[in-house]
Amino acid sequence: MTDYFDLSRRRFLRTTAVAGAAVFAIPLLGRRAVPGAIASEAAAAGSEARLFVALQGDGTVEITCHRSEMGQHARTAVAQIVADELEADWDRITIAQALGDKRYGDQNTDGSRSIRFNLERLRLVGATVRRMLRDAAAERWGVEPGSCRAEQHRVYHDASGRSLDYGELVEAVAGREPPTDVTPKDRKDWRYIGEGKAIVDMADIVSGRATFAADVRLPGTLVAMIARPPVVLADVASVDDSAAREVPGVVDVIRMPSLTANPVNFNPLGGVAVLAEHTWAAQLGRDKLKIAWTDSPNAGYESAGFRDRLEAACREPGDVHRSKGDVEAALAEAGDERRHAAEYYVPHLAQAPMEPPCATARFENGVMEVWAATQNPQADQSLIAGLLELPPEKVKVHVTLLGGAFGRKSKPDFSAEAAWLAHKSGRPVRVQWQREDDIRHGFFHTVSAQRLEAALDDGGRLTALRHRSTFPTINATFEAGAEVPGFETDLGLSDAPLAIPHIQAETGRAPAQVRTGWMRSVANIYHVFALQSFLAEMAHKAGRDHRDFLLEAIGPDRLIDFEAEGSKFGNYGADFAEYPFDTARLKHVLRRATAMAGWGRELPARSGLGLAVHRSFLTYVATVVEVAVAEDGSLRIPGTWVAVDAGTVVNRDSVRNQMEGASVFSLSYALHSAITVKDGAVEQGNFDDYPVARMPEAPAAISVEVVDSDAPPAGVGEPGTPPFAPALCNAIFAATGKRIRELPIGDQLRA
Repeated sequence: MTDYFDLSRRRFLRTTAVAGAAVFAIPLLGRRAVPGAIASEAAAAGSEARLFVALQGDGTVEITCHRSEMGQHARTAVAQIVADELEADWDRITIAQALGDKRYGDQNTDGSRSIRFNLERLRLVGATVRRMLRDAAAERWGVEPGSCRAEQHRVYHDASGRSLDYGELVEAVAGREPPTDVTPKDRKDWRYIGEGKAIVDMADIVSGRATFAADVRLPGTLVAMIARPPVVLADVASVDDSAAREVPGVVDVIRMPSLTANPVNFNPLGGVAVLAEHTWAAQLGRDKLKIAWTDSPNAGYESAGFRDRLEAACREPGDVHRSKGDVEAALAEAGDERRHAAEYYVPHLAQAPMEPPCATARFENGVMEVWAATQNPQADQSLIAGLLELPPEKVKVHVTLLGGAFGRKSKPDFSAEAAWLAHKSGRPVRVQWQREDDIRHGFFHTVSAQRLEAALDDGGRLTALRHRSTFPTINATFEAGAEVPGFETDLGLSDAPLAIPHIQAETGRAPAQVRTGWMRSVANIYHVFALQSFLAEMAHKAGRDHRDFLLEAIGPDRLIDFEAEGSKFGNYGADFAEYPFDTARLKHVLRRATAMAGWGRELPARSGLGLAVHRSFLTYVATVVEVAVAEDGSLRIPGTWVAVDAGTVVNRDSVRNQMEGASVFSLSYALHSAITVKDGAVEQGNFDDYPVARMPEAPAAISVEVVDSDAPPAGVGEPGTPPFAPALCNAIFAATGKRIRELPIGDQLRA
């Protein structure tokens, strides 16, 4: 693969826009019907979305990837789709990484939307270029275009036996207007889509040639370390930087712009930056700063006491988001013998990607250039332009590879810090966050308390469910004082797929007192942990097998009409006609996962199987976990089984990898991870006090079955996360009889 990241503008121009190369900028609206999501996001960007393919003189096809690569294999999938429709030889494909630019439409690599939003339009791009090559060859030969075909980097005219390599047609297609009546391939003719292709960056990653954010080196770059306020909305009252300036290699100390009022948006926290010739000097200089901080309205925040407030709110009626039947009457009628209630708690969490945030910025000739590990380069561009009062077109954001992200790097405060310091100092600046910076000063997944109550009929069937959840909303990041949840209610709360006569979903209200942001699978984390754990409790109370109880509760095969059930469920922004909530698909993955695990088989003492199932990001996932719990409370996971129906799949290996990664990611927060706050400041700082799962703790084996489907493509990066934690805790109950209603599990098994 060719370099997709290059500091040399000259080389970039040389590879994309010189004589001997044809560059195709294919518009996607007004030419062919595309899914509504594509049309709406392109319209929101203010222009037609365009995607780019360059055909070099030697026949090499360079495909521009407009999404960020952070281990989910987006760059590989984009190449597979375009190359398939283009009928390109896989070995003659290279990938170029796009700058942040609204002409690409939505570039936010978040919300498991990369394939959902882009499969059809990328197919259209490839098919369009293939058609242009075919027509150019036919014109050269003086034959009807329909008598020619394109296959594996050549155009053939079978009647005469003639053929041309794509490289021989570069000049003929350069400057042609793209046709408007292109039809992509039939599914049966797909060559690469649906196959397991090795990731395009693998050789560079394993050899150390790949460029991550911290690898960027510009001449004259200074390294910046920033002392940020320990409490959100605190400011610098005074600073003594004399000792810092005496450190060899320290060049300057610069006060950052203050953040002292809500909403915080994605703005930098403020503080004091130490700029130095190398990282060690910047770190040592920062350690020698003597800073007095102002008071903050968040200084009184204590996560322990806040938990009491959240739990109290869940015991009272809240804002109703879904209402069917009469839950209150049904619960009262059931009586104590057929009624059950339980409360659940999930703490603040940090995304904690392996690579902490990092960005490099350079300001020259009125243009700010930034190289960043960002999920959303357009957000970087917008924030920096506003902060520095520059036109957006004067801010260029280059996307490096990301060493993990999980939602943290869609919030570009770190890029804005680098841009601010480059603008102030007059030199290129790399802002390097350390692990402690990331854990203490990030955008935290919100804390949640939940209370569930349910009733059974005389036959042990679920008849009523009330689910109350209270948590600070992400809306508070963008709206001062917001306490009413937004989209979070759609993530595992108002979308419970239960065919029961009485159901109600409610939320309480709570303020946000740390920076709040999304993390992989967002509110599904705590809502699904509570709901799927509680349904297992109800199955036990009914004296029934958990799988059978759950299948019955889900009910007959149907497309759920949430509006008819009193819910305004947003369906992840997708059209219900294209992406209905199909209980048949949900039950199918449940049956497949339990069959894979040998559900009901005899297990050794203190061993157990647990399950959970959920639809999120339009994908259906069921997970079964087997545990073995020793007498001392130590835990082993002999196996995990996952069945996933994500509709049309581009790379089956990537889907399996994402499910495996999601299981281990979930294991971390289920076992260990918790952010606590005292006096407004985060108490954790590194993996010693914010631990993630270690290799011996991981499942000994993870088996994944990808369901064959011709349904539209759905999300993959996030849907594997929600079912794992409740499946794990349900397995622990099956093994020990101990209920886990609070995460992380920590020492609960040793008590």
